[in-house]
Formats: sequence, C-alpha cells, structure tokens
Amino acid sequence: MKMIEVTMVRIYLSEKNGQLDNLLKRLHDWEKVRGVSVFRGITGYGENGEMHTASFSDLSLDLPLVVEFFDEPSKIENILEHLHNTIKPRHMVKWNAWVNESEQIR
Repeated sequence: MKMIEVTMVRIYLSEKNGQLDNLLKRLHDWEKVRGVSVFRGITGYGENGEMHTASFSDLSLDLPLVVEFFDEPSKIENILEHLHNTIKPRHMVKWNAWVNESEQIR
C-alpha cells in the first residue's frame, strides 16, 4: 500500500458569522484542495462560554460549524498564510496524516 503524507486542517466557525461560503469558494475554486468536509454541530460553545443548541423550535440557528480539508503539506502552508487574517485566533488547527494512494481494486 502506497501512503503519502498530507496536512489536515480543521477550522471552527459559527453559522452567524457568515464565513462558510467564502471559505468554501476559496478552498474549492482558488486553492483546489484535495478534499473538504463541513460538519454542522448540534451543540457547542466557544470562547465566551455561551451554549448553542439546536431544537425543533429554532427558526434561526447559530450552531457551530467545523470545516476540514487536506492536501500536501507545502500547499497547506500557502493556504494557511492566506487564511490567517480571516480566521479568528485559536480557531484553526492542523496535523500531519497519511492518505492511501494505492490504485482502487475493481
């Protein structure tokens, strides 16, 4: 099995800040990262400790969002340079991972 090293990035956002669409456009259209996933939390709290929870009676939600993406380490470093002014401090983490690059068996 052939494995290659990648860098994973996780960004924590809030629905109310409206950053998601611009971030996805940048990652997909401009940066062309290998993979992106967005997770919508059902409960969470941030730096101010205010709990945000989904319920059936909510009309407008302010729930946590988690955006994860990965690519080769040098490409991720360039992307992070572009993002460091738009993502709040302590809301972005990264780590090394390995991706299986073997041919798919059919």
